[in-house]
Amino acid sequence: MSDLNGDESDVSHRRNFFGRIAAASALGLFGIAASRAQAQTAAGDGPDWPGALKGRHKQLFDIYGVFDGFPLGFANNFLAPNQSATALLIFRHQGIPLALGSSMWAKYKLGEAFKVTDPETKAPAIKNPWFEAKPGVLGNPDIALDRLLAKGSVLGACGVALRGQARRLAAGAGMMPDDAFKEWAANLIPGTTVLPSGTWGVNRAQEAGCTYCGGG
Repeated sequence: MSDLNGDESDVSHRRNFFGRIAAASALGLFGIAASRAQAQTAAGDGPDWPGALKGRHKQLFDIYGVFDGFPLGFANNFLAPNQSATALLIFRHQGIPLALGSSMWAKYKLGEAFKVTDPETKAPAIKNPWFEAKPGVLGNPDIALDRLLAKGSVLGACGVALRGQARRLAAGAGMMPDDAFKEWAANLIPGTTVLPSGTWGVNRAQEAGCTYCGGG
């Protein structure tokens, strides 16, 4: 009988112990530890991207190739009929040149490397044809990246593709691979976020409530 009473006493002590823990949690006494754990989780998951998105309609455009600028046309076709909408554009794989400023196109000969013809000169592009294009050059000026940005579009660039393509073309521009990557990252279209990877960005965009549109 004494053993039974002892077991009941142990159970009672354990219940009281866990009850005190629950009470402490309810009172916020473990708030600091919880906050640290949440911060570590957030830090380990990459940047807070895309953040809060405006508009009722939200769509992600997964741009994995230049494709004569058609992915930008897809984004514009989504935005044009929707007064309350946000477009997310992720540039990855062979689509990474679209995220770069014209100085990088000239220095690294991106038109030649990615087989992109400038619609203005009809020659391999030495500037980004879809950023701040001259009037009349693009069949639809609203597909220009600066105009899409003006409509509240959110841009992200795959960090894996950015590094890989920069390193691949570094020697031709007389650059060391790591220096080329740093230069590319510093010369993205203003407002573009470097993402851990393009597929990471696709996931985060969908978690943020975006529907998906392939950029091919």
